[in-house]
Amino acid sequence: MNNNETKKGISEEEIAATIKELCHLIMSSQDESFVYDFFNCLFTKPELKDIANRWLLVKEIDAGTTQREIANKFSMSLCKITRGSRELNKTDSAFRKMLELLKNQ
Repeated sequence: MNNNETKKGISEEEIAATIKELCHLIMSSQDESFVYDFFNCLFTKPELKDIANRWLLVKEIDAGTTQREIANKFSMSLCKITRGSRELNKTDSAFRKMLELLKNQ
């Protein structure tokens, strides 16, 4: 197996292309209710909870909540919160851009 393949044989390029395809389809649907239903079909309840928790922690970090407070509030590891904080603080952060979109709604 080469370095670009996962254990299941799917290449990193194939994964990236599939994620881009899904992003394109979601963007083109312009139907929030449909995307919500799609997410509920695509992800399990625990996966949806994990996605929601990750977004909530980003919003909490942005609001100035300490990492320890977030860990207690959402029962999350400090490692996961630290990762979110690092991503939020990167130059050209996608998290920061999404927060700006949220604030501008």
